[in-house]
Amino acid sequence: MTNLTLLAGSGALSVAPLNESPGYTRPEGALRSRVAYAAAHVVPKTWADNTPGQPAEVDWDATLGFRRAVYSWGLGVADAMDTAQRNMGLDAAATRELIARSAGVAREEGGSVVVGVNTDHVEDEHITIAQVIDAYTQQLHFTEEQGAGPVLMASRHLARTAGSAGDYRRVYREVLQAATTPVVLHWLGTAFDPSLEGYFGSTDWREASAVLLEIIAENTDKIAGVKMSLLDAASEVSVRERLPDGVRMFTGDDFNYVGLIGGQDVPDATQPDRDPASSRQHSDALLGAFAAITPVASAAIQALDAGDPARYLEILGPTEQLSRQVFAAPTFYYKTGVAFLSWLNGHQDAFQMVGGLHSARSLPHLSRIVELANSSLSLEQPELAAIRWHGMLRHNGLDVPGVIA
Repeated sequence: MTNLTLLAGSGALSVAPLNESPGYTRPEGALRSRVAYAAAHVVPKTWADNTPGQPAEVDWDATLGFRRAVYSWGLGVADAMDTAQRNMGLDAAATRELIARSAGVAREEGGSVVVGVNTDHVEDEHITIAQVIDAYTQQLHFTEEQGAGPVLMASRHLARTAGSAGDYRRVYREVLQAATTPVVLHWLGTAFDPSLEGYFGSTDWREASAVLLEIIAENTDKIAGVKMSLLDAASEVSVRERLPDGVRMFTGDDFNYVGLIGGQDVPDATQPDRDPASSRQHSDALLGAFAAITPVASAAIQALDAGDPARYLEILGPTEQLSRQVFAAPTFYYKTGVAFLSWLNGHQDAFQMVGGLHSARSLPHLSRIVELANSSLSLEQPELAAIRWHGMLRHNGLDVPGVIA
């Protein structure tokens, strides 16, 4: 049996048995009981200048190969979003190419793809409300031309410029009027991006959600859903229960997704109180966490498809602790954990990220990811993961005795 060597924050080494692969099987088609998107990351060329401030040089074979793997498990892909390092290393030119290429792969694979629409191609930090609308609309039309579903991401430009909730209503009204296909709105919390504080006109989620719901009610025919990423299950349930018919709630809560997705089908899950009379008893999913645990997420939703909520909870429940480690504060560095797991699982040849972000987490932090991925059966190729992790430890001067290398 292979043991995993683990590294504590004190520098002490310990060992844990390496679990075997759970042998999850791919579904015969798309998942049925929930709509689920994995927010995918990008893989850079290993030999590129992957240092802070440099343009992204993407390894397209590995990056698109990862998306094909996601589709093979029945999930959709959410691309060019936070997990792909928007505003954290993925420049405007690389973003446009990623959207075009990813949309092409979705057509080839028969998969569903949604992509981020933002204002981040504008280099000036401070622009007018009219310029925010124009910037959003430019990216929206490009996305529509590629045949991908738009996700209207929270804009740093709008957060800086807006003087009131009325400015948010105006921007979203005009951008949505320009949309030719239904859009998913995205409410990103400050744990992911501190510069978005006060989005939708208030730092109080109750007041901000009222503005969001007004925007949705005024534009129901233009909105397919809303993704909430506040890491607060109660706020998501509150908004979910007030959504108009036909508008989905996509959880972006990487801390509490098991109960939010399970909903009424998983009564044993820890969840906030919800209205039993509401017709909305679960959230769908658009999660960076699902890029890290795609086979596990697929197997869990397949269990729901089969009418087995206990099996869903058994499969997916242990992954929430892993996700909480990946998304630990400072949360915006979670992309490092997603790429790290991609490397451990054999989806890329090197643990590299655009913008040098692979250096954003410590070895003890990564060790805890390894430990929790092992215990939650999230390592797709356990022996390969052990070899790569132990090599990383040895490369950093740590003695890893008695392991298979």
